[in-house]
Amino acid sequence: MTTTERPATDRMPVLYLSHGAPPLADDAVWTEQLAAWSRDIPRPTSILVVSAHWESAPLAVGATETVPLTYDFWGFPERYYQVTYEAPGAPELAKDVAGLLTRPGQPVHQDPNRGLDHGAYVPLVEMYPDADIPVLQVSMPTLDPRGLFEVGRQLAPLRDDGVLIIGSGFTTHNLSLADFGDTTGAGPAWGQEFDAWAKEAVESGDIDAILDFEHRAPAARIAHPRTEHWAPLYVSLGATADESQDATSTVDGFWYGLSKRSFQLS
Repeated sequence: MTTTERPATDRMPVLYLSHGAPPLADDAVWTEQLAAWSRDIPRPTSILVVSAHWESAPLAVGATETVPLTYDFWGFPERYYQVTYEAPGAPELAKDVAGLLTRPGQPVHQDPNRGLDHGAYVPLVEMYPDADIPVLQVSMPTLDPRGLFEVGRQLAPLRDDGVLIIGSGFTTHNLSLADFGDTTGAGPAWGQEFDAWAKEAVESGDIDAILDFEHRAPAARIAHPRTEHWAPLYVSLGATADESQDATSTVDGFWYGLSKRSFQLS
């Protein structure tokens, strides 16, 4: 079966990926890992991204037509600010998201001027370089694990329509301990411990441990001084919660001393 063929009865998988900073594009290993990953899954009808870099309550949907990217980073060479990714907007997907998530007293906000941030476009440039698949980004309205897990559960029906749901974070994210320039694939002891625990917890389907990772995981506070880069995983897990879990680690290794572990779910 080619990536363009998808039986109507098949649900799209859900991804959690470590998206990297803009220099991701300079890492030949990582870019090929992402490109190969996209070739191995069915071609989506549209893509829904929950990025670590957009926290907004109430939950918001970004631009539904093509607008300039959000370059939400500072101090990088100018060439990283020249990257473009003019994917089509996804207005129908935005309506579907609003229909699934709107509750009394819990509206879905519209942010029509917010372009894709680097948690969305950096990996998509490598995975779908033709920018010919509609993309919609939604915010994280909270960092509460159960709250985000429920958001994912509510979004799950979109998978039946060919929507690829991507939680975009980073399996470890402590910039104060990052070793910038180290692309050897090695990681610090604390990072290796957390990375191994994350792989085991996700692949075994230990949802309770993942949601309570700050108390269950080794070096949790070192790996994530703040939890926003782990939190998109809660959405991804929620979107596969009502079926038998089949989680596979698709990308591993370290980059700048941070774990780029990524997963495909169901």
